Amino acid sequence: MAPRLPLVLAALLAAAGGGGGRRAANPDGAGANLTVAVVLPERNVSYAWAWPRVEPALSLALEALQRGEPPLLPRPFSVRVEFMSSELGGACSEYVAPLKAVDLKLYHDPDVLFGPGCVYPAASVGRFASHWRLPLITAGAVAVGFSEKREHYRTTVRTGPSAPKLGAFVSHLHAHFNWSSRAALLYVDRKTDDRPYYFTIEGVFQELQDGSNLTVRHHIYSPDEGGPDTAIHFIKSSGRVVYLCGPPEMLRRIMQLAQRENLTNGDYVFFYVDVFGESLRGDSARDAFKPWQQGLGQDAGLREAFQTVLVITYYEPQNPEYQHFQTQLILRAKQKFGVQLNYSLMNLVAGCFYDGVLLYAMVLNETLREGGSKKNATQLIEKMRDRKFQGSSRERGHGGLWAGGLQGLVLCSASHLGLTCPVGVTGLVSMDSNNDRDTDFNLWAMGDPESGQYEVVGHYSGAEKQIRWLGRPIRWVKGAPPLDNPPCVFDVDDPSCDKTPLSTLAIVALGTGLTFVMFGISSFLIFRKLMLEKELASMLWRIRWDELHFGSAERYHKGAGSRLTLSLRGSSYGSLMTTHGKYQIFANTGHFKGNVVAIKHVNKKRIELTRQVLFELKHMRDIQFNHLTRFIGACIDPPNICIVTEYCPRGSLQDILENESINLDWMFRYSLINDIVKGMAFLHNSIIGHHGSLKSSNCVVDSRFVLKITDYGLASFRTPCDGEDTHALYAKKLWTAPELLQKGHLPAQGMQKADVYSFGIIVQEIALRNGPFYIEGMDLSPKEIVQKVRNSQKPFFRPSIDIGVHSEELAVLMERCWAQEPAERPDFSQIKIFIRRFNKEGSTSILDNLLSRMEQYANNLEKLVEERTQAYLEEKRKAENLLYQILPHSVAEQLKRGETVRAEAFDSVTIYFSDIVGFTALSAESTPMQVVTLLNDLYTCFDAIIDNFDVYKVETIGDAYMVVSGLPVRNGKLHAHEIVRMALALLEAVKTFKIRHRPNDQLRLRIGIHTGPVCAGVVGLKMPRYCLFGDTVNTASRMESNGQALKIHVSSTTKEVLDEFGCFELELRGDVEMKGKGKMRTYWLLGERKDPKAV
Repeated sequence: MAPRLPLVLAALLAAAGGGGGRRAANPDGAGANLTVAVVLPERNVSYAWAWPRVEPALSLALEALQRGEPPLLPRPFSVRVEFMSSELGGACSEYVAPLKAVDLKLYHDPDVLFGPGCVYPAASVGRFASHWRLPLITAGAVAVGFSEKREHYRTTVRTGPSAPKLGAFVSHLHAHFNWSSRAALLYVDRKTDDRPYYFTIEGVFQELQDGSNLTVRHHIYSPDEGGPDTAIHFIKSSGRVVYLCGPPEMLRRIMQLAQRENLTNGDYVFFYVDVFGESLRGDSARDAFKPWQQGLGQDAGLREAFQTVLVITYYEPQNPEYQHFQTQLILRAKQKFGVQLNYSLMNLVAGCFYDGVLLYAMVLNETLREGGSKKNATQLIEKMRDRKFQGSSRERGHGGLWAGGLQGLVLCSASHLGLTCPVGVTGLVSMDSNNDRDTDFNLWAMGDPESGQYEVVGHYSGAEKQIRWLGRPIRWVKGAPPLDNPPCVFDVDDPSCDKTPLSTLAIVALGTGLTFVMFGISSFLIFRKLMLEKELASMLWRIRWDELHFGSAERYHKGAGSRLTLSLRGSSYGSLMTTHGKYQIFANTGHFKGNVVAIKHVNKKRIELTRQVLFELKHMRDIQFNHLTRFIGACIDPPNICIVTEYCPRGSLQDILENESINLDWMFRYSLINDIVKGMAFLHNSIIGHHGSLKSSNCVVDSRFVLKITDYGLASFRTPCDGEDTHALYAKKLWTAPELLQKGHLPAQGMQKADVYSFGIIVQEIALRNGPFYIEGMDLSPKEIVQKVRNSQKPFFRPSIDIGVHSEELAVLMERCWAQEPAERPDFSQIKIFIRRFNKEGSTSILDNLLSRMEQYANNLEKLVEERTQAYLEEKRKAENLLYQILPHSVAEQLKRGETVRAEAFDSVTIYFSDIVGFTALSAESTPMQVVTLLNDLYTCFDAIIDNFDVYKVETIGDAYMVVSGLPVRNGKLHAHEIVRMALALLEAVKTFKIRHRPNDQLRLRIGIHTGPVCAGVVGLKMPRYCLFGDTVNTASRMESNGQALKIHVSSTTKEVLDEFGCFELELRGDVEMKGKGKMRTYWLLGERKDPKAV
């Protein structure tokens, strides 16, 4: 359950019920408790119904109930308020609110629910409340949908303003100004929030369209590029009476553009729906009531434009009770929540919550006095219908609602409409038959055009359903309200809009004008035809053979530094690519006017310069586009017939895809695809109309990594190759559409769809980089593939798609492009929109994208180096720790410095040996895994203990454990002191050690200690070990083997060293026969004396 914010307002009405009224005869009467549940936003005070705004109002209302005389509720009667927040991420949440409402119902079983204020949360909670038969009172939830209370919101009561009431006010405005035909609505709709502007203007739309039967057009305003201009165009085409609903900056922007388009000349009127009066506040007192000036400074021009703007706001109560209420509200919000509220119309909503508490208290009091139950929501809701009430005012001598509580409170219902009721905290509370409060509004207009200050010109009373004009005239620009539907502006089909017949003079003038226009057009067409013929005759495209210069291939290749472009591989001009062994030869290039050009030889003896050929050459020369190779000219001097085009040194797309050393990320690939789409879209919209032989070898890349389409146009230069039946011919047809394989030639529209098919094959080639028409798991020759595609048998034969390599959207694009029916394939304009989703930087070249990525890599390089450095240091630390576990620390440091570790003699060290008595028998009775587990547990325990002493573990062999102190770092005579203290610690640990598989058995550790000289050094290169040599090692081993279980056997040499410390207790064992040593006097180490003066 989410944390709640309890409002402890135990309004204990302690005295006896008054007024002579009878006490309720049921348990809900005297002495009962009332639980009030509240679901509102907790912190975001931009909502008028936020908890820091509403909580003080509820507190004041409950305090007023407590002080009331006569009492509004029978006494004693306690009120408990339970609050839960409907906020998520700082905004109202339609998901959180119903969950909190369910929690409140489940854990507290409230009698009434206040809130929510936001529309979507209120809709969800309202349905629950209707199902639970629980009264829901809110001063928010302005949407029109809450008026449908018979079905979904039977128990919802709105004591605050609502959108239908705003629509009723606007309907009265239209009736007053005789606007009965058209209106235009322009509003902001932020769907990420609770859509306040949409739900506010919704009431205007419904009332004008459904209630008044007007033609109402609406448009959502967007501040993005082009949005304001679109809004102005909408206004001009929709109506002269315009309603605007949005933030103040939207109003000022619209009026700037309206002034530019001359819409502020008096023909239009703009109603700005600003219910809380934000535009009228101003940055200072001097700027108040000047919406045209706020945030813009002095702007006389915009001030003139605002003479056509009227502002609609809620009516702010003028009674002294409300003024005092605002003061208390602001003070308590500051004290309780640390929130600084302002004097504004937003406080009206809090006042409406206050009135909601009074309304509920009234009907609850009546219900209880009549013998009803507080749980009878149907009776309570019914009593609220058509009810009117007001509290007493200071003018009536009762001190007001704040000084004396609820004295003089007058309750009015539908039968009391003739009563004169004094003023309440927000004025008259008038509920309609639908349990929605009648709302009052103010209409503001510019008073003095010189100062530009706005003033209230009209007040709409929701209870009286009429507008009271205050005697301040609206200063219309043209002296009168504009027409909402001027003749022949919007209804142009009206027969009355026909123009009067032209006079004879007008007809003559028109005929003369048309004659001159026709003469001018004819002259222009004749001049254009002459210029065309001149251009055809000049043959600007023609290049003589001697104008082309060829250098040695070696010299050129060193200068150009580029590979062979396969741009014409497989073209009908003839292949420019030859092979010599396994090496690729460079393209046939030359120099023309100092520039490197690609020269495409045509396999024809001569070219007949017919008019069709001349037009083809002219069209080729006229085409200039960034993604099409530029046509430079043609040479028609036999036998050197060739075409000269722009040279692209990066090679063809096929070259790049087949070069495995080039890493193509998806940004690069989408850029390549996008360049093909741009080039083909331009080509299809040009005079040439189609390509006809699109393949990856006809897509070339220039020095700036811009992909360009080549081998297009000049159909007269192509050489048919129908008679060929070679592997190379079928390899060139892998990109060809099935209908083109069957018919050989198609009309222009069909050729465009064939290009789309070829594009789909190229996309698959780019996505998988396995060559054209790759089929997973099949090894077919190009001829077999072409024949299967030509046969068109179902299922249609197509390349493979691998979702694991490319995106699913790209797979969909490929499948659509190579659809069997040409009509089902998209055109390149549609493909361009589709591709734009993948390549966000579609307007830039690949080189620009690469530079951007390089900049990003440079920015991240420092972070990458730091991460790698930290990883290296971590691995180094691990390696060092491993080395320190194998060798002593000082020896390891010598090896790290590259020094040679030489054997070293030590005059005096102390060596410890231990083993387990009966280990052989224990091992025989245990499994190998149990033995390993036992030794691992034991030595883990030992290793943890010896870390606390200045010792070095030499080795463990089976159950034997060898430790030494005094080397490799000498420590004087402390080595004996450290070893025996360690031995005592190990002996104590063994006594409490548990064997996992034999918990009732105790290990019997046998320890031997001896002191003497040794020699130590590193032995071996593979798995090096730090070993000890000398008689001391053997003697220590004999001390252990001749000892007893759970005892520490010490030699006399060790005892002599220990005696110098004076803190160890030893017991003489006697002379013991040692193998190879004879008799030796030995001792038992009993323990250590806790002498604070001992060393």
